[in-house]
Amino acid sequence: MSAFGYRKPEDLPAAIPVFPLTGALLFPRSTLPLNIFEPRYLNMVDDALAGERLIGMIQPALGEGDGQPALADVGCVGRITSFAETDDGRYLITLTGVARFKVLRELDLRTPYRKVEADWTAFSMDLSQREFGGAIDRDALARALRLYAEARGFQIDWDAAGEAPGEMLVNAVCSACPFDPQEKQLLLEADTIADRCDTLVALLELGAAEPPRGAPLQ
Repeated sequence: MSAFGYRKPEDLPAAIPVFPLTGALLFPRSTLPLNIFEPRYLNMVDDALAGERLIGMIQPALGEGDGQPALADVGCVGRITSFAETDDGRYLITLTGVARFKVLRELDLRTPYRKVEADWTAFSMDLSQREFGGAIDRDALARALRLYAEARGFQIDWDAAGEAPGEMLVNAVCSACPFDPQEKQLLLEADTIADRCDTLVALLELGAAEPPRGAPLQ
C-alpha cells in the first residue's frame, strides 16, 4: 500500500489533471518541487487542493511542432504534500510521487489546463512501499557515476550516496543528471527499479564517453 492509502489501481481516479513539462521527472515515492505562476496551472493547483490533491507530471511528446503538443504515453501522478503562496501570487508546491500511468486519451474539457484518462494497471507495483524489482547493482552504478562525474566535472557526495536506499539513489541520479528528454522518458518507463538502474548505468557510461554538450569538437 502506498503512503497515501492507495492499495490498488482502482483506488486512483480515472481522470487526472496533467502538467506537461519537458525534462521534469517524478517517480513513485520521490519528490518534485514546483514553482507555479501561469494562471492555468494556478487554477489547476486550486482545483487539485479542493479535490484529491493529485497532479500528473508528464513530458510533451518528442518531436512535436508548434501549437499544443501531444503528450508522452507515460507520466507519473503526484500528491501535493507541501504548499505555500508567495506575495506575488505564485504557488510553491511539492509533489510526492504516487504511481505512473499510461495515457488512454486526452479529455475534451472546459478547464484551462489539460486532463487525461489514465490507466494505472501496468504500474500497479508502484503502489507498494517495497523497493520493487529486486536489488540494484550498486557497484555498477557507483563505477558509472564516477566516470560520468569525472567527465562532466560534477561533485558527488559519496558518503550520502553510499548510505541512500537503492531506489532513492537511482531516482535522485536520474533527476539530477542533464539527460535528454527522450532519455529521461526511458528512465521513467523502466519496469522496475533494477531495470531503471541498468538503464541509468548505460546512460551514464554513454555520457562519460561523449564530450559535454556545447563543448568544442577537437
